[in-house]
Amino acid sequence: MQIVNAIIHGIKSGVLQKDTVLPGSRNLAELLNLNRNTIVKALNILTAEGWLVSIERKGIFVAGNIPEMHTNTSVSEIPKYTRKKIIQADIIFDDGIPDTNIAPMESLSRAYRRVFNQKARRRLMNYSNALGSVEFREAIAQMLYFKRGLCIDVDHICITRGSQMAMYLIAQILFTKGDVVIVENPGYLSAWKAFETSEVTVIPVEIDREGLLVDHIELILKKNTKIKAVFVTPHHQYPTTVTMSLTRRLKLIELSNMYGFTIIEDDYDHEFHFGQRPVLPISSHKEIQNYLYIGSMSKVVAPALRIGYLVGSPDFIHKIGSLRETIDVQGDIIMELAVLDLIHSGEIRKHLKRATAYYKEKREAFKCLLEKHLSGKITYTIPEGGLAFWVQSNEVIDYENVYTSLLQKRIEIIHPNKFSYQKEVQGLRLGYASLSSEDLRKGLIEIGKLL
Repeated sequence: MQIVNAIIHGIKSGVLQKDTVLPGSRNLAELLNLNRNTIVKALNILTAEGWLVSIERKGIFVAGNIPEMHTNTSVSEIPKYTRKKIIQADIIFDDGIPDTNIAPMESLSRAYRRVFNQKARRRLMNYSNALGSVEFREAIAQMLYFKRGLCIDVDHICITRGSQMAMYLIAQILFTKGDVVIVENPGYLSAWKAFETSEVTVIPVEIDREGLLVDHIELILKKNTKIKAVFVTPHHQYPTTVTMSLTRRLKLIELSNMYGFTIIEDDYDHEFHFGQRPVLPISSHKEIQNYLYIGSMSKVVAPALRIGYLVGSPDFIHKIGSLRETIDVQGDIIMELAVLDLIHSGEIRKHLKRATAYYKEKREAFKCLLEKHLSGKITYTIPEGGLAFWVQSNEVIDYENVYTSLLQKRIEIIHPNKFSYQKEVQGLRLGYASLSSEDLRKGLIEIGKLL
């Protein structure tokens, strides 16, 4: 392609005139020190596109019917492609991605092949429902009913390609230009961006040890009549891992019912809780009138498995399905049925039991590493669940300097601006699940030095 582009440029700039004969492929190969086959392929492309003409027994010529396209650019000024130098980190503290080494990938692979073959044999490979497989939605509805207290059926559920798609679809259906959505700060930047595609105004509200400051929301509601929704991550707040207190949950529901705004609840890591039992979602309370609930299977199996789900009223879900058809006729039905196979076989339940014990042990080991290498430098609370810690320096830190200095050592952290609204929050979210014990140790040693 470099040869092709160079010859085209030569023709356009007038360096190669009409009807000019080119050296033969052997001579060009010697001149450019390239394999002759490479030259032949380039000449064939140029001939097929009409830049060159091949005349039998005479040679290859610049086509005579190309209009004049002289430019002031010399051959030496042809822009050259240069690869941007990017430092590739060896140790990456993510925001809480599971360890793919313990994921049931072999079982999932077998289930996928089994479902694919069954579908092919029965000739059932046509388009399906935009809301997702009915059987899979039934399984999700049952799981949400028994495990999370949501009294719903298949008409309340849309399967999505991850939680981010769910947020985008919500933004397009729920919001109109000029609406206002309240979000947590620090919080989930990707959700804010999804909402802003509908030209809404985002108002941040701070977090403390009991979660979102609901009293602040009440003050905003008394002054602003355009509040359409409040976005929350109450189970393990992102990024601080704080669990919202029952008092604030009930108060938020009361305000929602009184002012008519929708509570958008992102329950992104409900499965991994290390206490007596996970706190039930806000959306499970019978008193709640306006809610949308988002969940994901990505942390259950593996991040690359893009299966999420959105729960809402049947009318809203119907609108979501109609919109989804315009960008994605259906999800990965085969993968949905493969995961369903693992649910029915009990493999998912067994994996979650093993994984929870594994991550609980790893959380304890990470806490010990924090005590050893960052003692006296940070403040943190051991999270009741999830796969990340929230740590705050005991002194004001230039996190831009910390970020770039670590990157020079091939260690990457999430920059605090990834979850800050305007003013940069002082804190780090350090995922511990996907890294080896040795990488965790090395990374924390270097972070400790910089702090």
